[in-house]
Amino acid sequence: MKISHTKILITGGATGIGLGLIEKLVEQNNTVIICGRRKDKLDEVAARFPSQVIPVVCNVAKEEEVRKLHQWVLTNHSDLDILINNAGIQNRMKVADEDFYLKALTEVSVNVLAPILLIKLFAGLPQMKAIMNVTSGLAFIPSAAMPVYCATKAFMRSFTLSLRKQFEARGIAVIEINPPALHTDLGGPGLHNGYPEVSEFITSIFSQLEQGSNELTFGYSKERADENNRTITEIFNKMNP
Repeated sequence: MKISHTKILITGGATGIGLGLIEKLVEQNNTVIICGRRKDKLDEVAARFPSQVIPVVCNVAKEEEVRKLHQWVLTNHSDLDILINNAGIQNRMKVADEDFYLKALTEVSVNVLAPILLIKLFAGLPQMKAIMNVTSGLAFIPSAAMPVYCATKAFMRSFTLSLRKQFEARGIAVIEINPPALHTDLGGPGLHNGYPEVSEFITSIFSQLEQGSNELTFGYSKERADENNRTITEIFNKMNP
């Protein structure tokens, strides 16, 4: 799949993997609608690519804002081709922490409920060609230090598999972007120093995409995905003829 001359909506695209995706998508002559909570960060990205990036403020943790985003797209960009669910929150925490439930609620809202609603709303657009969900290598083997984050990514991997099967007849490609730990500020500044650069990951996954893969992996996540697929593919196909 070659992504070129299309219109794309990406959530949480102002930093990290999202920003890396935008830089590559702009390079390939796409128009990108970028949404997030922080207007200043969105405007910084849009200023770099004034003719190709369209910023819109939206806190995807809030259902009413997601629905407003949908209505805005219908009014102004109904020719949207691709949805990328990239926004994510990662908290290191323990169940015994006083604020555990509130942090867990926010993680589930951003990492799970927002993508579900966005997919439900945007899958019906007439030009929709692909839905891309960013999961994680932690979907396969969780880290107990971030229990809710890992569980949300396992959910999204499972949901993506089912979604791909459901959307086969509709001609909408469902693609999983499954990164390992990368040099980003996810979870907090400095926590992922020493890990591979986002640019290496982006180069690899776009090569895989152009070769027709619907599961884009890198390093640790490739190893885990390959092992998982050897285990589940035959059974999944039997359960989902």
